[in-house]
Amino acid sequence: MNKRIIAAAFFAAFSSVLWSCETKTKKEETTTTATEKPEPVKLESPAFNADSAYAFTAAQVSFGPRIPNTEAHVKAGDYLIAKLKEFGAEVTVQSFESMAFDGKMLKMRNIIGTINPAAKKRVMLSAHWDTRPWADKDYQRKDEPIDGANDSASGVGILLEVARVINEAKGKPDIGVDIVLFDGEDYGYDESTQSDKVNKLANSGVDTWCLGSQYWMKNKHVPGYDAAYGILLDMVGSKTAKFAKDESSRSFAGGVLDKVWSVAQQIGYGDYFVNVNTPGITDDHYYVNQAGIPMIDIIEYNPLTNDYFAPYHHTHQDNMSIIERRSLKAVGQTLLEVLYRE
Repeated sequence: MNKRIIAAAFFAAFSSVLWSCETKTKKEETTTTATEKPEPVKLESPAFNADSAYAFTAAQVSFGPRIPNTEAHVKAGDYLIAKLKEFGAEVTVQSFESMAFDGKMLKMRNIIGTINPAAKKRVMLSAHWDTRPWADKDYQRKDEPIDGANDSASGVGILLEVARVINEAKGKPDIGVDIVLFDGEDYGYDESTQSDKVNKLANSGVDTWCLGSQYWMKNKHVPGYDAAYGILLDMVGSKTAKFAKDESSRSFAGGVLDKVWSVAQQIGYGDYFVNVNTPGITDDHYYVNQAGIPMIDIIEYNPLTNDYFAPYHHTHQDNMSIIERRSLKAVGQTLLEVLYRE
């Protein structure tokens, strides 16, 4: 995920950070930290199995880079469809084509798993399942695709485990859950690393990133579909994971953001979900918000790099060696607890 960066870097108190899928503002943000760590509360949700989520993450990586128009992409998509069905979800597949910035027509699929379809109140959980076709931030093999273990397999792995847990639990949440896996998120043009390439969509007004969510925004999988709110996962499984409050999430879905961070901190994951405000970013949640559904983004930031991303980002270091089970647990258990408190 990188997306073009619009804001300049800044550093504030508490090593406050910027990071972006596509940073949209330059103004400095404020940060706050809790001085005391509260005792975790008793969970209302079933246990999230980090080993299982790790296995789902590794399974995706085993197919190879999940790049549109490749065999690995087709096989990985079929695997995700099969798993969602296995875990009791009703599956809808949106097949579509879209032109990428390099002029290629990409064959893609948004994959939607619906849990408890009769429920009127619904929550949308999302991640992208494609991978970056290039290691454009690496120092070697820049034109080769990356494994994408964290970006994007980790978020999808967590959502598969959420579906499995709900399916096998005796007690179910009182709401409906829609797991929406977006395609084509990471095929965008990065002007900071790809100046040697021609962006054929320049001046067209078309965002070269987030192709799947842009398509979904205009063609919802159910006509008139609505959800109370949504949560997007992006780069959520690494050993260095920290999640802050981006301005896009605060502006469009501030109440949802506060609720999710509060739950995470109550159940013992305040070291991941930190009270740091960062500038707005354009990730898949941006287009879901444009569709009228308030959605937040849980995405890793890094205060020590100039472009706000961890050193592995869009490099060949993004492999299973950087995936940490506790990071998967922190995000997955938080999601389940949020759902079961509804």
